[in-house]
Amino acid sequence: MREAVRDSRKFIVHKHRARSLHYDLRLESQGVLKSWAVPKGPSLDPGQKRLAVEVEDHPLGYGDFEGVIPEGEYGAGKVIIWDRGSFEVRSEHETFEEMLARGAAKLVLRGEKLRGGFALVRTKWGGGKNNWLLIKEKDDDARPGSEITAEEPLSVVTGRDIDDPPGGKDHD
Repeated sequence: MREAVRDSRKFIVHKHRARSLHYDLRLESQGVLKSWAVPKGPSLDPGQKRLAVEVEDHPLGYGDFEGVIPEGEYGAGKVIIWDRGSFEVRSEHETFEEMLARGAAKLVLRGEKLRGGFALVRTKWGGGKNNWLLIKEKDDDARPGSEITAEEPLSVVTGRDIDDPPGGKDHD
């Protein structure tokens, strides 16, 4: 039986240079953005399992944020919107929230950079319930050997790199 694709919601991937460069995957759920820090960034290579550490929820409006978080504030550093789009849950009977509670969610991303099937799976590795793996499924959008974060480093909103100053010249 083929899984149903339903329940379209917003997703954002922030590229965030705080203490270290990382990516924040944000998925809309019940009026907030559920968030995971992905140290190496997402991958389109199904052979790459990327650690995704669940962090605090963010307000939906934060999905539009691109700029600098001032020193002294939580998450201080530069932020760009590396990717954005919608996602849908792949399930016959479970909601996204039920999948997260169970520790395994199958998603279809429809972003500007990330597309196709992905799995988000909680692990026991590292000793905490906040550790997940973000895994690209083998599908037409998979790109084995690809390093999408290096190949496409710029903001999908402004065309700027993470280190371009706010208010700087837009890239063509």
